[in-house]
Amino acid sequence: MRGNQSGRRNADVLICAQLRRYYNFTAIGNEKYAEGICFFLPDGTRVDNFPERHSANCSLKHQKSGANFKPMVRTFKNMRNKMIEDKLIADDLAPSYFIEGMLYNVPNGHFTSNYSDSFVQCFSWLHNTDRSTLVCAHELDPLLAVGSRTAWDPQKYAQFLEALAGFWNNWGKIKWI
Repeated sequence: MRGNQSGRRNADVLICAQLRRYYNFTAIGNEKYAEGICFFLPDGTRVDNFPERHSANCSLKHQKSGANFKPMVRTFKNMRNKMIEDKLIADDLAPSYFIEGMLYNVPNGHFTSNYSDSFVQCFSWLHNTDRSTLVCAHELDPLLAVGSRTAWDPQKYAQFLEALAGFWNNWGKIKWI
């Protein structure tokens, strides 16, 4: 963090509470749960988040994909950023969290060290898969849902995939200056 002119530090602060989401509770001492955090939006909506679980799952995915998961996430995000810059898509169409979650679902064998091949394989799998099976990287919530503040709207997901296809197909025609 860097300070500003008044000597104060710039920082983002999120007031949150510890959260346990129980998925098995047969007897005291035999419960199973996921640990996370929750916070409240100004309208009172509670948002559950599982950042440690998300991070651990993505790190394991990266290892199991031959260290090719994170570079492909970065590739998709860079493409998204270029499409935003060129005003091909709205800046709220594909948040980073959802792009990472989207790619988390792709089978490990689709990630290769060749970025072009990896993009085509990942994109093809995402385009053809049953979208109702996609989950967030923490594996506790669906990635796509209508009317949810914590899931990607399926229509925006479809628009992003369509924009990616168009961007990829016009790659050689884009001026990079």
